[in-house]
Amino acid sequence: MDAPILCASLPPAFLTVPIAHRALHDRAARRPENSPAAIRAAVQAGYGIEIDLQLSADGQAMVFHDEGLDRLTAETGPLATRTAAALSRIALRDSEEAIPTLIEVLALIAGHVPLLIEIKDQSLSLTATDGRLEQATAAALQDYGGPVAVMSFNPHSVAHMARFAPQVPRGLTTCDYYPDHWPAISPETRARLRDIPDYDATGSSFISHQAADLARPRVAALRAQGAAILCWTIRSPQAEAAAREFAQNITFEGYAAAHPA
Repeated sequence: MDAPILCASLPPAFLTVPIAHRALHDRAARRPENSPAAIRAAVQAGYGIEIDLQLSADGQAMVFHDEGLDRLTAETGPLATRTAAALSRIALRDSEEAIPTLIEVLALIAGHVPLLIEIKDQSLSLTATDGRLEQATAAALQDYGGPVAVMSFNPHSVAHMARFAPQVPRGLTTCDYYPDHWPAISPETRARLRDIPDYDATGSSFISHQAADLARPRVAALRAQGAAILCWTIRSPQAEAAAREFAQNITFEGYAAAHPA
């Protein structure tokens, strides 16, 4: 990260509308995470939506959390070895619906609620990436008119988005980088990222921080300098109340977060 990049401000709706983690998912209701059904349910309920992106073999942004297909579908192996057309024929578990593309999800949301996009780390080590997923994301968002923002744990990914789509607000997904939770990441990288050093250099306007680590002084310092503070992942009204002592908005799942009065 070299010279600072101008930032795009996060739209106000991202600070007022609770954000459904991986959309409003409920497997018992046949709405698995990141599914079209979960997207539709969140829109109907008036919640913001958080989704995850992975890259298909032919360079399309796919709405899917994991690198591998095993947990969320009956298929096995890495998502990145399949084309978008092939992935669009793979049904999600507990659903008749298939893995959607970002373009399909944008059409479903159509600007009705805020959309927070997490670009999953393609390096698997939070180091430099080739920018292909970021370029596909920027292309899909080119004509989208609704409130949208992008983020990633990988600051290199956020820097790519600053170049490919400078008009789209961007931020860093951040946490305590506890070693047991990040075994593939080097101790040096974990130690560096824990202090959120790339906020200014990436032109970020927000962070989405681990709820259990919100008391970290660096979070307060960023808020004092004007950063918007979101957090992940809240699973109860009690946890929400505690998080809102530090964060301006939440990403939630497993309960019905209250809408602002």
